[in-house]
Amino acid sequence: MAKLGVGEKAERIVELFRSRRPTQTLPPELYPADLDEAYAIRSAFQEIEEARGRGAVAGYKIGLTTPVMQSLCGIGEPCYRAIFAREVYHRRAELAAADHCRLGVETEIAFRLGEELSHGADIGSIAAAVESCMAAIELIEDLNYDYKRLDAAAMVAGNVWNAGVVLGTPVTGWRSRDLARATARLSINGREIGNGKGADVLGNPLNALAWLADKLAAAGTPLGRGMIVMTGSMVPIQYPAAGDRVIVEVSGLGSAELVLR
Repeated sequence: MAKLGVGEKAERIVELFRSRRPTQTLPPELYPADLDEAYAIRSAFQEIEEARGRGAVAGYKIGLTTPVMQSLCGIGEPCYRAIFAREVYHRRAELAAADHCRLGVETEIAFRLGEELSHGADIGSIAAAVESCMAAIELIEDLNYDYKRLDAAAMVAGNVWNAGVVLGTPVTGWRSRDLARATARLSINGREIGNGKGADVLGNPLNALAWLADKLAAAGTPLGRGMIVMTGSMVPIQYPAAGDRVIVEVSGLGSAELVLR
């Protein structure tokens, strides 16, 4: 069998996600040779999905922000994926469970940028570029992947499984709060499932934003004004079922809600 190119791998991976086909591990012929190729595939994946109706890139999500997850995936730093405009929901989203193979939710702090970030700079400069901050839910479509066989290259090639975000009400006065000490709570049907704090994300969500700004600037695609950045989950991924109501609350930053029907 002839070796597939980056574009061909991206096309095939897009089809896996569009068909919602259970995929416990990425087929060998689609596997990236290394992390550099994985990001090249992710970029092609993004172009294909923009052209096919998911909308322009509205921002990015940072993943693998804990040492435990990085070790599990064989990587020494976080990774990132694109968020598409048509999959950005505000305050509350109602989705059909049947439209997904296995939908997961993550508990996050999100930023919206008020100006371009062309490099990581210092935390003060990073904070100055942020227009607002909010509680958020990331939606994950993992196709029932076998997490025991997880690695960063396979995740990155599939845009790290992003299926959208639910953003809470923007808070512009967030600078008076210590984001490292912000507490987060995930509940399903009124029962708390997990909790965490901002420091769980690289010590502070602003550190995650600085990392991403450097990474994207190096790739020649700096973060632009108005972009959304999801900074990483403070609670392990959860898998709600049809009929469930999910609420993420972050102290001082409001809440976001997902209802699965």
